[in-house]
Amino acid sequence: MLEVGQVLRVRVATPQESHYQLKQKLGQNAGRQTWLAEDLATQPAEAVIVKFLAFGDQVQWDDLKLFEREADVLKQLNHPRIPKYRDYFSIDDRILWFALVQQFIPGSSLKDLLNQRQKFSEEQVRRITTDVLEILIYLHSLIPPVLHRDIKPSNLILGEDKQVYLVDFGAVQDRATAQGATFTVVGTYGYAPMEQFGGRAVPASDLYALGATLIHLVTGTPPADLPQRNMRIQFSDRTTLSPHFIRWLEALTEPDVDLRIKTASQALETLNSRITSQSSSLVSQPHGSRIKIKKSARSLEIKIPARGIQFSDTFLLFFVSFWYGILILFTKGAFHPFLLLHWIAGLFPLSMLILPAFGEIYIRFNHNYFFMEWELFGQCYRKRQGKTSVIHHVHVSSESIAVNNRPLMAVSIEAGAEKYKFGAFSPELSDVEREWLVREIKEWLGL
Repeated sequence: MLEVGQVLRVRVATPQESHYQLKQKLGQNAGRQTWLAEDLATQPAEAVIVKFLAFGDQVQWDDLKLFEREADVLKQLNHPRIPKYRDYFSIDDRILWFALVQQFIPGSSLKDLLNQRQKFSEEQVRRITTDVLEILIYLHSLIPPVLHRDIKPSNLILGEDKQVYLVDFGAVQDRATAQGATFTVVGTYGYAPMEQFGGRAVPASDLYALGATLIHLVTGTPPADLPQRNMRIQFSDRTTLSPHFIRWLEALTEPDVDLRIKTASQALETLNSRITSQSSSLVSQPHGSRIKIKKSARSLEIKIPARGIQFSDTFLLFFVSFWYGILILFTKGAFHPFLLLHWIAGLFPLSMLILPAFGEIYIRFNHNYFFMEWELFGQCYRKRQGKTSVIHHVHVSSESIAVNNRPLMAVSIEAGAEKYKFGAFSPELSDVEREWLVREIKEWLGL
């Protein structure tokens, strides 16, 4: 029976005995116990973690094989953010206990922080992501690759030095599963991908588990409790993440392993390239532009204001006034059916004058939807809506209508099979401004 204060005297390969004094039980389940202890052989005594496996009715041979594999793998690892192997031994105290001793990492697990209702900002999540990916790059580059197979919040420790440590290699795999061979199912539901439960874990399986863990951090909800569609975790409507980070997480948690990001190096490169693009790209508003943009991690709002009556409108204003003046003079206010076409013909030049002078355009994006509204004198006369997640292309396109033998240009947003355009009938919107708006929208979307 293991008790607080108990000193374990262990004779290892050398004649010298090791002494471990048990200080605090940290966890227990199904023949397993984890203790905080002190290594009395060091001066001063150093804190260590001792994991025990009781060989008996609750423990199968496969459990013991995994336990021994964890010890063997930890012996070979040398990374500053992986707990170092210290000792492995067995004790027979009515029950045969196997024990693995490893370095103690002071800090809190991400699970503990989630239980304390801590909120994680996008900047914090990015730092955690980078730390874990650097560890996975090391593990996956070993020969053979070492797969952790159980990345989740409880196995990630935020140390007192603010760095993230990967712990608990109890499900580790350091060799490929032979075709047709039996295998032990490992991993945690909600975090482990489907191929892992089929015994076909690959480096991308650890990436999926990392992605699911990050989704837990940003939503505060375990991935198993989030809705799914076509086996994809649906989380974007529960976060304030920037769209490009959401897309990156979606690529990391792609259910089809063949379509998922393949390596930790690729994942880190993709993440960093988007961070660099976001921070260093020079998307400046053209001088003199009156367009108003308001953007944050959650939304992008664009307002194309009315330009008012300008001197260039003088001729058009005179023409419209003259046209309707003549009609009123000849009809003397009475309705004549044969003059209906003349009234309608005057509407086009009238709209060419009124819409740019007094019409405004609003384009709003959030993580779920985008909206385009056209207003005249404060009243919306046209509105379109689409889904942000299906936008795949934003560019300047030419319209079939031409003015003075020059085709009208519009900003085109392609979402799925639909096209959403604005700015074609806005003479105050210059070519430079259209290109600038395209860059702003693409930047916010992470395209």
